[in-house]
Amino acid sequence: MPERTVTIASSVGLHARPASLFSQAAGKSGAKVTLTSPAGKTVNAASILGVLSLGIGHGDEVVLATDGDNAETALDELATLLETDLDAE
Repeated sequence: MPERTVTIASSVGLHARPASLFSQAAGKSGAKVTLTSPAGKTVNAASILGVLSLGIGHGDEVVLATDGDNAETALDELATLLETDLDAE
């Protein structure tokens, strides 16, 4: 299962809007994607409630892991999304 450590760029972390955009992208990726918080809690990245429950803030380092046919592509796209300030758009 490929994984990558990513630093959250959104200015207030993964709150409602950025978490929603990320979860939707994870769900559409076609891969099984998990997100692990700095505290070590892992959730299904396609679950908005799971992502919000992690309480991830700006600058936190999280671990993305994917599994499936397009795992590397999904990992690249989702990592880029998290490394973008989604609050600035």
